[in-house]
Amino acid sequence: MQKKRVALIAHDSKKAEIVEWCLNNKNILEKFELCGTGTTAKRISEATGLKVKGYLSGPLGGDQQIGALVAEGKIDFVLFLCDPLTAQPHDPDVKALLRIANVYNVAIATNVATADLIIKKDMI
Repeated sequence: MQKKRVALIAHDSKKAEIVEWCLNNKNILEKFELCGTGTTAKRISEATGLKVKGYLSGPLGGDQQIGALVAEGKIDFVLFLCDPLTAQPHDPDVKALLRIANVYNVAIATNVATADLIIKKDMI
């Protein structure tokens, strides 16, 4: 049986929060194949020791790379910690990723509370 795949993404102001979440859920995340955008993937790997395949930085196309994986059926869950209080120059890419996750009925969490419900209840 193939491992389920989780994408981990965070805006700059949320990177510490996603790293902390991954540390708190390391024993669960070890069961999944992990990927993420640029710096987020690198910071999670360095802090947790988890293997996280890195794609491009979000503003440089990483959000779209993850979106393509969603469309190909290669992502089962996306955790995208968005900063709702800061304008993002690549906002259209963020919206496209949220939209494609909805189109393909892929679970997507934009905050830790939702991520906890999904990951701890074995909803993926």
